[in-house]
Amino acid sequence: MIDNFFILDFSYDVVENKPVIYIWAIDKNNDRVVLLEKKFRPYFYVLVDENANIEEIKKEILKLSKSYSPITKVEEVQDKKYFGSPVKVLRIETVIPAYVRVYRDEVTKINGVKNVLEADIRFYMRYAIDNDLKPFYWIEAEIEEAKENNFRVKKVYELKKINRIYEDKMPELKMMAFDIEVYNKYGSPNPRRDPIIIIGVWTKEGGKQFLADKYDDIKAIRDFINFVQTYDPDIIVGYNVNNFDWPYLLERANIRGLKLDVGRRINGEPSQGVYGHYSVTGRLNVDIYGFAQSIQEVKVKTLENVADYLGVLPKEKRSLIEWYDIPKYWDDEKKRDILLKYNMDDAKSAYLLGEVFVPFGIELTKISGLPLDQLSMASVGYRVEWLLMREAFKYNELIPNKEEREYESYEGGLVISPLPGIHEEVTVLDFSSMYPSIMIKYNIGPDTLIKGDCDDCWVSPAGYKFRKEPPGLYKNVLQKLVKERKEVKELMEKTTDEYERRVLDARQRALKIMANAFYGYMGWLGARWYSKEGAEAVTSWGRAIISEAAKMAKEKGFIVVYGDTDSIFVKGKGDVNSLINEISTKFGLEIKIDKVYKRVFFTENKKRYAGLTEDGKIDIVGFEAVRGDWCDLAKQVQINVIELILKTGKVDDAVKYVKSVIFDLRRYNFKIEDLIIWKSIDKNLDEYDVTAPHVVAAKKAAKAGYLISKGVKIGYVIVKGAGKISDRAEPYFMVKEKNKIDVEYYVDKQIIPVAMRILEGFGIKESSLKTGGVDILSFFKK
Repeated sequence: MIDNFFILDFSYDVVENKPVIYIWAIDKNNDRVVLLEKKFRPYFYVLVDENANIEEIKKEILKLSKSYSPITKVEEVQDKKYFGSPVKVLRIETVIPAYVRVYRDEVTKINGVKNVLEADIRFYMRYAIDNDLKPFYWIEAEIEEAKENNFRVKKVYELKKINRIYEDKMPELKMMAFDIEVYNKYGSPNPRRDPIIIIGVWTKEGGKQFLADKYDDIKAIRDFINFVQTYDPDIIVGYNVNNFDWPYLLERANIRGLKLDVGRRINGEPSQGVYGHYSVTGRLNVDIYGFAQSIQEVKVKTLENVADYLGVLPKEKRSLIEWYDIPKYWDDEKKRDILLKYNMDDAKSAYLLGEVFVPFGIELTKISGLPLDQLSMASVGYRVEWLLMREAFKYNELIPNKEEREYESYEGGLVISPLPGIHEEVTVLDFSSMYPSIMIKYNIGPDTLIKGDCDDCWVSPAGYKFRKEPPGLYKNVLQKLVKERKEVKELMEKTTDEYERRVLDARQRALKIMANAFYGYMGWLGARWYSKEGAEAVTSWGRAIISEAAKMAKEKGFIVVYGDTDSIFVKGKGDVNSLINEISTKFGLEIKIDKVYKRVFFTENKKRYAGLTEDGKIDIVGFEAVRGDWCDLAKQVQINVIELILKTGKVDDAVKYVKSVIFDLRRYNFKIEDLIIWKSIDKNLDEYDVTAPHVVAAKKAAKAGYLISKGVKIGYVIVKGAGKISDRAEPYFMVKEKNKIDVEYYVDKQIIPVAMRILEGFGIKESSLKTGGVDILSFFKK
């Protein structure tokens, strides 16, 4: 029988001492199904010395065979390459995936064996790579209906053969979001002690809540399990659920004698996998928190902050409760509705953020092949690596092992010193994807690096040589990404269907991000295809190009006011289009107008500027407003100072504004939450010798019964009193009265410093902000 299936995910198990791969899918009738692949077997490669006796090594390997998982095949494989060079290699096959690691360690000790490769690739991903299968693609397959069905699916099939893989319209995927609230009266939640009082879920049909019977959460957990089984979502989203909700639910269910049976395999519970994600069998558990890490503008990445920033649920339209107040709202019948709304708003926010991030994540999965639940938590480096692993297989390139490496520094991109002050009508010329373009043009990669003499090589300004032909792994893959993105953008221009346009836009953005990540991956110490030489070569060519482009701009009558890595900022009355054509022709790289600033100002420091674009948008780069651990009021002051200068050009207006903020602070006209300073706890509290303010605040919180663990952010305020500032740092939730706040600390150490980062460049003295106060009569003058 032949049918078509849309792939969602992969998993595997060992059944009766044989591995079975599960392909979770949707058929053409929109039914959820699972395909069983029973023929595929685990294997790995052995790299042998060029002069070694292959037959002797084969015999030694076969002697290692164990009855539970015998070595079923040892064969020499032709045409394999390792870092671009032909090698002599053996392929070793066994039965049980876990035994690959056992045999790897033993085979390494055999004389004549140089290395063991590809023994650390997860079994189901090995199968997906070898068969070029990726989630969210369709397959046409020859199948046979299976009798077994201990799954929550419509049909179970045994997979006989895959005829073709193709792309077609996706079926509608059912998505569900959830969020839990815990009754933690004695500090941070402890699943052995504190019950789950509310589990909120949100779907496209709306919200639903499962409540504890006062403090007994058995019914709430059981109702949640039943809902998931009945609603049968393909995707479950949540915010920080891998770090909190799932492990808490699992332990709490276990304590209450329940099995958190929410997957599509009956009696299967979520389990923690790679990258810290929890796997829900047959469903995609997507933690939106992983995607939110890329939003640099949001420093404290709470659910409400991210939802507010992206506009899916603004703070003013939702209920907000401090986590430590949850028990009070639960115990008070009059306030409980507020808590219920707070939980529902969290579940709804997670769902709406899922609608923002999941389509983009799907496209990244279709490129990298990394399943969506893992992809949401994996770093950009791992996403690139899985793509490279798939492509390496196609080019007969063996996949290198992961290695421990010591940190190595190298020179980065060129930064042309800025011309301080305000500039009008500045054009930013940006090289499109400069580093990927350099990598393609000069065939850069660890497999193309030549360390000896070379007659036909590209030689970088840093002195490294790369062969011109044949193309290396990086060049081959990058060319594919660039070519596909161009094709996708062309399709975008032609389509009139809004849904298709959104899908294509997500696709082209995903392709761009993946391509731009290759340079960073190559210089990442954890990369399998790491190359310090390659990374240095890329930046050296980049510096040379930017330097020469700036020189060409000056020769055409422009003033270069700034330059950074892959862009130059120019002003003047020259012909910009003519300059673009000359630069593009000379270097064979695309350069375009990225934006035009109506007004922009620079300090004397590199990588620190702010500009007002022609459409009224303000860009802020390098100031505390978009980086650093400053309180919200300080950040807002700096943003407002920047806006006043850019929009009016009047520095005096900015000075008056800063004075008015100081005046309000001294009158206690502020919100305590605007003065909170957030800082990460990077190690266990008992490991800290220093008495930094955030450490002192964290220790005070811990002493008061709040569990403060490594990796969390602590929010603190500075209060009045004697002694060092550190000693006066208090957890924000332990300070209720405004008059306890040390206002002068915030004036001297927060407001004035961030304002002066901008104003000192215009000759403003710190004393002019501190003295004179504000003329009260000026408030009445219009």
